[in-house]
Formats: sequence, structure tokens, C-alpha cells
Amino acid sequence: MIRLGQLLKLANVVDSGSEVKAFLSIEPVWVNGAREARRGRQLNPGDVVRVGDHELRVTSEKLRDAGRD
Repeated sequence: MIRLGQLLKLANVVDSGSEVKAFLSIEPVWVNGAREARRGRQLNPGDVVRVGDHELRVTSEKLRDAGRD
């Protein structure tokens, strides 16, 4: 599980966690097709976040590591 604000920072959509609230008030962010403005929204593996033309898909370490030998 990751929070929306953390994901936006990790994906370099915002530079710092303190910018997330202001960003969400200005820029439309969609989670699984629904508008979301809560920086604390919990995201789970399989969730899709759209910001402008960018699409972010939440995965888990287990899913990412499954293909490695």
C-alpha cells in the first residue's frame, strides 16, 4: 500500500511532499477513473493513477520480483 502523495513524489510528479496538497487542488488526478483530491488516499497494487497524459500503475514488490530469477 502507498498513499497518493507518496506515489506522486516517487514518480517525480511533485518535488516534495509539501507540494502535494496544492498540486491536487490545481491539477486533476484520477484514481481508477474517479477524480481524487486526497493526498492520503491509499493505493493498492493494480490501481491506476492518471495525471495529465501520464498513467501510473501501482505494483507490489512481490509482483515485480516474480519475473526475476
